[in-house]
Amino acid sequence: MIDLYTWTTPNGRKISIMLEETGLQYRVIPVNLGKEEQMAPTFTALNPNQKIPTIVDHDVPGGPLAIFESGAILIHLAEKTGRFLPKDVRARAATMEWLMFQMSHVGPMIGQAGHFLNQAPEKIPYAIQRFIGESVRILKVLEAGLRDKEYLAADYSIADIATYPWVSAAWGPLHSTLPDELGKLGNLSGWLDRMKARPAVQRGMAVPKV
Repeated sequence: MIDLYTWTTPNGRKISIMLEETGLQYRVIPVNLGKEEQMAPTFTALNPNQKIPTIVDHDVPGGPLAIFESGAILIHLAEKTGRFLPKDVRARAATMEWLMFQMSHVGPMIGQAGHFLNQAPEKIPYAIQRFIGESVRILKVLEAGLRDKEYLAADYSIADIATYPWVSAAWGPLHSTLPDELGKLGNLSGWLDRMKARPAVQRGMAVPKV
């Protein structure tokens, strides 16, 4: 059994998708970010960075293991189950580089675009332009990466699982704002459709139920 501490964010849904894809048994423990439940001492003891997602894996030698950071969790679950992270050196390298691209670019830049558009107490035109522009550039990188491939590392992997919730969240708002730009991203649009059609992705995107 795995305890999943999560909320209704792209980072949280990476892990629920992975758990649904692997079929591992898990228990959802919602952490309401609006109520700042991530600041509670009990949660901070599991994750000193006070962010979701965090898991506690009860099926490891030596007793329960708490893991934070979504990329680390995805790698742990992939290695635990032998799924979605290839052993072949080239395929593994491709998966890891796209996973790290998500961690360092896709999530942070799209997240900042959303913050300055929707949450910042004042509209800062430079910041909005900067992060929307960078978000579109990143989507174009994904578009190029998907050329002649169904998934980012050729086969379906933790790189796709990590990337989908963020691109899915950004696609609608960006497409309505920049329809001509995003209309050129046919590879990425097709990938979104393939991801959305996976039953485990659909179930994972509905976690947690609030």
